[in-house]
Amino acid sequence: MNTSAILRIGMDWKTFIIADRAVMHGAVCFRGTRIPVSVVLDNLAAGATAQRILEQYPSLTSEHITAAMSYAAELARERVISVPTEPQRRG
Repeated sequence: MNTSAILRIGMDWKTFIIADRAVMHGAVCFRGTRIPVSVVLDNLAAGATAQRILEQYPSLTSEHITAAMSYAAELARERVISVPTEPQRRG
């Protein structure tokens, strides 16, 4: 895998990351999955390679990992950020 894709700067993470109250109790997840962004970040922090994470979570792509890192970088800037949400479902 090309690691330069993983390290791409300035990615629009909001394309890949969403919070939906109906999915994982509103945890921040990758759009269209039930995989919390924190799982990928925890794995990276524990020393897992991007390739290993992609093997463990085959529904993810290298762009998802880049999005997770971009999201974390924005959080680290200590400002409030808006996470896209799904409209509240009526049932």
